[in-house]
Amino acid sequence: MEIKVNFLDNLRLEAKFDDFTVVADQPIRYKGDGSAPSPFDYFLASSALCAAYFVKVYCVSREIPTEGIRLSQNNIVDPENRYNQIFQIHVELPDSISDKDRQGILRSIDRCTVKKVVQTGPEFKIETVESLDEDAQAMLMVKPADGDSTFILGKDLPLEQTIANMTALLEDLGMKIEISSWRNLVPNVWSLHIRDAASPMCFTNGKGSTKESALCSALGEFIERLNCNFFYNDQFFGEEIANAEFVHYPHEKWFKPGPDDELPEGILDEYTLEIYNPDGELAGSNLIDTNSGNVERGICAIPYKRHSDGETVYIPSNLIENLFLSNGMSAGNNLDEAKVQCLSEIFERAVKRQIIEEEIALPEVPKEVLAKYPSIMAGIEALEAQGFPLVIKDASLGGQFPVMCVTLMNPRTGGVFASFGAHPSFEVALERSLTELLQGRSFEGLNDVQKPTFNSMAVQEPENFVEHFIDSTGVISWRFFSEKADYDFVEWDFSGSNEQESAALFGILEELGLEAYVAEFTAIGNACRILVPGYSEVYPVTDLVWDNTNKALDYREDILNLHRLSDSQLADLIERLEESELDNYTDIKTLIGIEFDENTEWGQLTILELKLLGYLALGELEAAIELVETFLQYNDNTVDRNLFYQAMQAVLEIALDDELELEDFNYNLTRMFGKERMDQVIGSINGSVRFAGLTPTSMKLEGLDRHLRLIDSYKKLHQARARLADKY
Repeated sequence: MEIKVNFLDNLRLEAKFDDFTVVADQPIRYKGDGSAPSPFDYFLASSALCAAYFVKVYCVSREIPTEGIRLSQNNIVDPENRYNQIFQIHVELPDSISDKDRQGILRSIDRCTVKKVVQTGPEFKIETVESLDEDAQAMLMVKPADGDSTFILGKDLPLEQTIANMTALLEDLGMKIEISSWRNLVPNVWSLHIRDAASPMCFTNGKGSTKESALCSALGEFIERLNCNFFYNDQFFGEEIANAEFVHYPHEKWFKPGPDDELPEGILDEYTLEIYNPDGELAGSNLIDTNSGNVERGICAIPYKRHSDGETVYIPSNLIENLFLSNGMSAGNNLDEAKVQCLSEIFERAVKRQIIEEEIALPEVPKEVLAKYPSIMAGIEALEAQGFPLVIKDASLGGQFPVMCVTLMNPRTGGVFASFGAHPSFEVALERSLTELLQGRSFEGLNDVQKPTFNSMAVQEPENFVEHFIDSTGVISWRFFSEKADYDFVEWDFSGSNEQESAALFGILEELGLEAYVAEFTAIGNACRILVPGYSEVYPVTDLVWDNTNKALDYREDILNLHRLSDSQLADLIERLEESELDNYTDIKTLIGIEFDENTEWGQLTILELKLLGYLALGELEAAIELVETFLQYNDNTVDRNLFYQAMQAVLEIALDDELELEDFNYNLTRMFGKERMDQVIGSINGSVRFAGLTPTSMKLEGLDRHLRLIDSYKKLHQARARLADKY
């Protein structure tokens, strides 16, 4: 994690990281102002807080109440060497906690990350740089030794060279990549989380049987998502980029809807129009670019090659962002390698969906076949030794597809977690199924997986597939576990060179009567995106008309200019929100594509609360009190915000009752809620305070540091594309 420090007045310091700011000072005896804890005090507190966190995780996973549990830490200093200290942690546990859980809680504290880092002994490297912002050296600890060459199945270059190539690409873009976590719960199963230090919203996960292969996976995913703009999906790029020569790619084309909002000539083709506009409902305005918000510019379309004949087809970026999420994108050492990975994931997700929705019972992989892969078996056996039975199944549907499945059962909670993996090699697909199972997960995290069901409607719900796509936590059917399989086991093999594997996978699509559309990106590494209309979408096609992300364009400017709206403009905004039938609990940041700091009122703001504040600003108190009641009943917000609306409800009740006077209640309401909060409440009702808690901003995005960091990240990519325009 990158922590930037600013020097404030006297000895005060300010550390900024992610969305947080921490201020440190020194005691008065050391000539500070004593206004904040010292840096060393924060260090001591981090150890105690980390220990308490692991206690909390242990208790939550076992449904043990934490009321009555108390924890304290003292540091005992050696009088002859102040750097030699003992951190003494005491835990007070209620008598209701069993001896087994007492020992479990103590073991959980022993896992404290702060403690382990201190005990290992971090290495400090101190050096000067020309510019903190321009120093883009990748912050990775996996450094290949000179001459090392580790090859794995499916990769055309050794892992060491792949890591070097990808980190160099990211360094050229000016992006600092940091590893925020590693996991290695069982043998030969590694995963990690990496992110852009300057813009933590840009992150990926990686998995593999070794540290190096997991890092390759994470870096490859990072590069594919940069090339395909996935990090910036649905986000407002700002006015500068919206009016730049290009918004997404130098070779994009813009199309204006027809005079009656019909789809313009030149986008899509007959095949895709049949899928995306079967009833003629799709309008040109449905495909206006969300990221730029530039309605005058129209529809931004990206050129894709139709695989069957190589013809160029322009596909709207709006359509891609709305329907496909990250499905069908990949990076590799070369384009064939990228396409193999890309198609493998498309089949993995499509077959997974078919199996889950049709409640298919798959054949188990015979033990003699599993025995051929001892390194994979070591991970399987280690998981089962931890008390998690695994079911290893062939998901190829009779040898049609290169897909495997590893399903974990959690006897402690009754939950199950089905992990799928795909690759032309049987071994690689099996390994990916296992590593995907534990990617970024702890053993405690496996307590949150869903219980299976015989309710077919719950399994077949479209939203269930979205949950399976995002993090594999959707519901699966009990029928999946039947020993009476719907297909015979096949020890399939589609492997060959990357070129041969790519051809074989495209051949499966052709046999299914499906067309593929391919975009190749070679300016920044080797990446591609493959769309298989009618097969690889994550969201339903109807979302283009009924739940399109460019609904943001109806509200974004007004909401960002909220404090500048006249009463009539504000009333118009509220009326549009009321008539839109949008879910009241939709986050405003999701609605308008702005990354507000989650720790602020803007970051917590929903449509319901925005309407509520709007009614207060307009003096429509009866409409406001109805929404206050709804907010307090159903909204999951901060303690402070809930107290604000509790006070608001009481004052509104008084204001709307002709027989009550606020002066009669003000003293005790102030004692209950505090003067500052009551001033905000009363000001919101009498009109002297508008939109309490929401800081003013505008389309210039001032004050929205989190979003501006995301845009700065995109600008690095955008500038590189402008430099390399001739490669598109």
